[in-house]
Amino acid sequence: MWSFVLKRLLHMIPLLLGVSLLTFLLMSLAPGDYFTALSQNPQISPTTIAHLKAQYHLDKPWYVQYFYWFNSVLHGDFGYSMAYKIPATSLIFQRLWNTFLLSFFALIIAWGIAIPLGVWAAVKKDTWVDRSCSLFAFVGLSVPDVLLSLLALWFAATVHFRYFWFPVGGAQSALYDFMPPVQQFWDRAHHLILPAIVLAASDLAGIMRRMRSCLLDTLRAEYVTAARARGLGEGWVVYKHALRNAINPLLTIFGYSLAALLSGAFIVENIMAWPGLGRLTMEAFFAKDSYLVVDCVVMATALLVIGNFIADLLLAWSDPRIRLNK
Repeated sequence: MWSFVLKRLLHMIPLLLGVSLLTFLLMSLAPGDYFTALSQNPQISPTTIAHLKAQYHLDKPWYVQYFYWFNSVLHGDFGYSMAYKIPATSLIFQRLWNTFLLSFFALIIAWGIAIPLGVWAAVKKDTWVDRSCSLFAFVGLSVPDVLLSLLALWFAATVHFRYFWFPVGGAQSALYDFMPPVQQFWDRAHHLILPAIVLAASDLAGIMRRMRSCLLDTLRAEYVTAARARGLGEGWVVYKHALRNAINPLLTIFGYSLAALLSGAFIVENIMAWPGLGRLTMEAFFAKDSYLVVDCVVMATALLVIGNFIADLLLAWSDPRIRLNK
């Protein structure tokens, strides 16, 4: 098991190197850079622009720029954001934490609701419960994240309850720094609820349908029939014998679920103004801040790889027949 963990961690290195190298190449093929817009400002002399390009190595070929960037990363420095005028390291980890919070709570919402609904729909097959869950899944899969985000913004902007309302955009209130710690916690949670629900919607529907399908197949297995023949109660048969085996295929798609949430987070963050890694990537791309774009893409790739790694560990923990001794 430990050798498998070590090998998977070592496999992350060439993957992240390849992603960063490809991103650098693609950014170099894009016309212009951050200083192209600055050159249109008559108050900034060409000498100053040439000096800044030399300072950030933008006057050299892309592979030389990559070498300087990689050397800085090895020393724990992700470079300097020319668009934000601050070190990229602090900016990246601040936005990475916001994206992690959004994806983590969306994952909890999606799996925490989808698994019970999928089990309920399978146990109540061909009843109104099953049909209602199927309709809910159909709507969740049919409505795209873009439309759902816009509808959520419209809801937050037009519907105000007397004691509770959803904020429109942002991760915290304007007076956040002046609040006591407990109120700061609830303020962040309040801003997180609506984007997390929107992000979890489509993933929730897919997991629920998969749970229903897997449990129905497991309930037809011979060992489940044998458990019923021994006189065990239906609830014990479902939750003790069938559910644990039916949930194993879902654990294999855990990494893909996290990947879907991260890709959906790019859309949700930009539409709902959530200050996460996806929104930062788009802002850096439009500003031609090439180093910051590479940092964001590498961090997003690292999250995906970690998600797949966690999925393998959960599968080994859930199914004792699996021994990851490769």
